[in-house]
Amino acid sequence: MIDTIIFDYDGTLHDSSKIYIPAFKKAYQYLVENRLAEQTHWKDEEITQWLGYDKKQMWSTFMPGLDENEQKKASDIIGREMLKSILKGKAELYEHSIEILDYLKSKDYQLIFLSNCSINYMELHKKTFKLNQYFSKMICSEQYDYKKSKKEIVEHYLAENPARYAIVGDRFQDIEVGQLESIYTVGCNYGYGKASELDMADIKIEDISDLFQYF
Repeated sequence: MIDTIIFDYDGTLHDSSKIYIPAFKKAYQYLVENRLAEQTHWKDEEITQWLGYDKKQMWSTFMPGLDENEQKKASDIIGREMLKSILKGKAELYEHSIEILDYLKSKDYQLIFLSNCSINYMELHKKTFKLNQYFSKMICSEQYDYKKSKKEIVEHYLAENPARYAIVGDRFQDIEVGQLESIYTVGCNYGYGKASELDMADIKIEDISDLFQYF
């Protein structure tokens, strides 16, 4: 019987497109102005495909030929702009996110936050949405210097905290955690991944509120 549920954040609980798209465009404009990239009209879905990647993964696939120092500058712009947007109140959780977290907490599930994000990003969201009321543990990629995948992070955590786990997420990085022993996977069709990324999920949901049916 499942007693611990791991939640991805962006694209699962948080509609991060609201703050990521303008931040990405600002960073890309910096690259254009410095003749490091061609002027491009980006569609939203072309930008949101990078949500769920940590910054190293994103740049190594998006612009692998870009100098590492310039990658860092562009990443810093994205990070800085997203933090500004959060502080301005522009970050939005999906409609039923708090409701489902509150419900699961009331059912005595232990909830864990797991995201390919920075520590500052995680901490600001925790403060903004009072996430510490729901999550007993909050983990992000920067705590591992962006060198461990979600699967590796969970594997390490499992070794010290044996339990029956489920993971809820919208990208392949979340679903591959299910390759570990006894991890039940819930794929979020409403997130930012391609449908094929969730093929190996045990179940798929169309809205975060669908979790009421399964837990």
